[in-house]
Amino acid sequence: MARKPELLCPAGDMEKLQMAVLYGADAVYLAGTSFGMRSFTGNFTPEELPKAIQFAHEHGVRVHVTVNTMPRNDEAAALPAWLEQLDAAGADALILADLGAFAMAGKYAPHCERHISTQQSIANYVCAQSWFDLGAQRVVLARELSLPEIITIREKVSPELELETFCHGAMCVSYSGRCLLSNYMTGRDSNRGQCAQPCRYQYALMEEKRPGEYFPVFEDEKGTYIMNSRDMCMIDHMKELVDAGVDCFKIEGRAKSAYYAAIVTGAYRHVLDDVLAGREIDKIWRDEVEHVSHRHYSTGFFFGQPGQYTENSRYIRDWQICAVVESCDEDGNAILSLRNKFSQGDEVELVGPGCKPFSWIALDMRDMDGLPLAEPRTPQMRFQAKLPKKVPAMSFVRHAVELSGR
Repeated sequence: MARKPELLCPAGDMEKLQMAVLYGADAVYLAGTSFGMRSFTGNFTPEELPKAIQFAHEHGVRVHVTVNTMPRNDEAAALPAWLEQLDAAGADALILADLGAFAMAGKYAPHCERHISTQQSIANYVCAQSWFDLGAQRVVLARELSLPEIITIREKVSPELELETFCHGAMCVSYSGRCLLSNYMTGRDSNRGQCAQPCRYQYALMEEKRPGEYFPVFEDEKGTYIMNSRDMCMIDHMKELVDAGVDCFKIEGRAKSAYYAAIVTGAYRHVLDDVLAGREIDKIWRDEVEHVSHRHYSTGFFFGQPGQYTENSRYIRDWQICAVVESCDEDGNAILSLRNKFSQGDEVELVGPGCKPFSWIALDMRDMDGLPLAEPRTPQMRFQAKLPKKVPAMSFVRHAVELSGR
């Protein structure tokens, strides 16, 4: 019997983990404060990690911990103690890239599955099978693979080996993240969890005898796109990925917002459930991935070379979070926490865990003393509002607003 595919979602900190769990993740991936590829996200201290794992497990969600940097000698010496901590904390799987770290994980974290990171650039069935033969339960395939190549790998490796692919999120301009540009320009090594993303910078030309004078570099009349990459979005093609035998669909974005973790997780959860049940996909969930900050979408390498995109290099930010619902009773009486100001009479949207987005006119709002409130203004302030119906805690109030850079 085929395995049910897993939806694996980013958890950069505790709030993002809670959002991913409540909005439908089967598993989350996160990092401690060492040995992870996103050292500038919130991450989890040794004290926070067991609490995070406990919260996820209480909701039936697995936790994968990234240990996917390439450690130097002194770091390798510190790995056994860290691996033992992860094992004791109850981590379900470790995402590994270094062969030595992989071997140590088998010894010092025997209760954790070993998954091979995309940093290993696994692009053929021989490599995938070799990792399985060494003891890996899962490989995260290189993002540069096409769908036919993935199908071939599935056909030629042991059926017990699980295959994981990215299905959504930012694409690296380098080969599976093997880039030295950040290290060269800023001293922050992308292969050690510190990428400054210089491929996303806006570049200009400066002549050495004219310091401070910047000249535009034009590829065409609209601007320059020296290293312009679109974001991956495979939400329209989940059936093809399921049919290809992919066991786990991974959403990129540990450095993204809690709102991103919630909305993208919820969208893929509903679409994947529809695909697995043979139902027609509700278009409202496809629309949800347009409600988060993103670059123009593509299907990555799944259907061939994505090509260079030269329309523009901006992020699309057309929606802003107004508030987060803390609690709501059967009659729609809610307590909310403010994120960005909005006013009485504004048309806003509500979306929550398992809750389809719907519009609402913000009318009856009051402060915590029950006094009428025309416009909540202070960030993080708690206030009361009458909602059209009961919605789950951790629902978002949002409104359309043009925030995209030009």
